[in-house]
Amino acid sequence: MASLGIAGIAALAAATVCVTSGCSTLGYYAHTVNGHLQLLGSAKPVPQWLADEQSPAALKERLALSQRMRDFAVAELKLPDNASYRRYADLKRGAAVWNVVAAPELSLTLKTWCFPVVGCVGYRGYYDLGAATAFADELRAQGFETSVYGVPAYSTLGALPGDFFADPLLNTFIQFPEGELARLIFHELAHQVTYAKGDTVFNESFATAVERIGSARWLNEGASPEAREDYERFDRRRRDFRALTQSVRERLDALYRSDASDDSKRAGKTALMAQMRADYATLKATAWGGFPGYDGWFTRANNASLGVLAAYNELVPAFERLFEREGRDFRRFYAEVKRLAALPRDERRAALGSSGD
Repeated sequence: MASLGIAGIAALAAATVCVTSGCSTLGYYAHTVNGHLQLLGSAKPVPQWLADEQSPAALKERLALSQRMRDFAVAELKLPDNASYRRYADLKRGAAVWNVVAAPELSLTLKTWCFPVVGCVGYRGYYDLGAATAFADELRAQGFETSVYGVPAYSTLGALPGDFFADPLLNTFIQFPEGELARLIFHELAHQVTYAKGDTVFNESFATAVERIGSARWLNEGASPEAREDYERFDRRRRDFRALTQSVRERLDALYRSDASDDSKRAGKTALMAQMRADYATLKATAWGGFPGYDGWFTRANNASLGVLAAYNELVPAFERLFEREGRDFRRFYAEVKRLAALPRDERRAALGSSGD
């Protein structure tokens, strides 16, 4: 799961505001500015890595593949042609940032934090796992359910000037399966096309729609048969995961919004979560042949981890319908999405919801 770059553009903008006018979260902004600059400072142009005799052959192969994907993104998907993902950095850790999300005991609505430039989002990112965990502990003490998850990449919207500030490739995702690597690059570049301030669901659903459409085209046109087969196995499990968790989210949301007492809601929640884990165990043992990759997620699942899934998927079908309505023409599609992003939120949602009519 990727992320929007509040750790980049918003942090840099907010740090200036805090220094000049005072800010209770100055420590957080300092953390994000330093973390982002350290990340950028460790990146080198891909050609340098390819020319370096010390670079492992496997890394060179993946970097070369990433550049073919990057060219494909410009030529075929009409995504921005700039310095993003033309450099590579090895962060010596497993995630670019760790996001913290939180939700109340009887709601799937995520707590939000507001930042200059990007507006309000339903997560807070940290470059240090310990800092993220400590913040999650503070939120739990306030009564929230929380989730901390590693993010392999994030976008700074292409808004920071110069090649140095362009989003780089990272060790946290460069070895992803081919289809997943394509998805991630296309997703992050899509964030540079347009941005609706404070509307995480709109922004992430749009980028997810672009990644799905783009990766399907890449796999059909630019990938080997083996890569397509590997991706199909990977994506089949992800589709099963989405179907299971969406069903649970819908039932939980209906329960939380009902007129039942809080005690009844708690009992219903316990039953639904237990059933979800039982259904997952069956799915894992049968269709997935024992694949354990989602074990941790289901063990830790709560309102926060379920709530954040909606941000990436809720409006994807509407964007896919819009793409079809615009004749599968990326330039026309992006122009319409930009128009929607400029509307007030309620008008934007209404217009997007009617895009398939």
